[in-house]
Amino acid sequence: MTSVSTGSGSQSQTLSRGIQALELLAESETPLARGVSRDLQSAALPELTVLANELSMTAFIAVWDQHDCVTLVTVEPRHSRTALIQRPGTRHSFTAGAPGIAIQSAVSEEHWNRLAPGQPYREEARLARRRGYATSHSEVIDGVGSVAVPVQVPGQLPASLSVVYFGTGKDDAGIGARLIESVQQIEAQLH
Repeated sequence: MTSVSTGSGSQSQTLSRGIQALELLAESETPLARGVSRDLQSAALPELTVLANELSMTAFIAVWDQHDCVTLVTVEPRHSRTALIQRPGTRHSFTAGAPGIAIQSAVSEEHWNRLAPGQPYREEARLARRRGYATSHSEVIDGVGSVAVPVQVPGQLPASLSVVYFGTGKDDAGIGARLIESVQQIEAQLH
């Protein structure tokens, strides 16, 4: 569940919790742990940390798990007085939120229909496919926006790199461009 954190928490405590969550996921026998590459987690964590602190937004990786996208790992900004918390294990339907739109945009509509029969391919995914990033405003939580970019993981279903923030008026195109740079760094380490 996404929640709000006020005050400045310890970044090392947040990082420690994230690492513990990754270890639990890696040891788990559930389909999520089997389908997620440890390489993705290792490659993403440094980029998530940089993004969270640079943009003052919570940054996270979401992965495809059956009919939902699931938060795998998250990093909150170090010096933000107010931050959204996106906990590992949080599930969202592909019908709401930029992470799901970005994941959907990573595959063709035809391929999506084979992989997720009965789940519509969103118009927002078509737009994200053209521009390289997805956006969402007040779809999951009223007043919360997100920007996400698909991550191609060799031999696995696509994932997404996302940030969440309060309010409107953010430069979604600039944020999307910055996320694309981070995804290129992550993907370079995965190939």
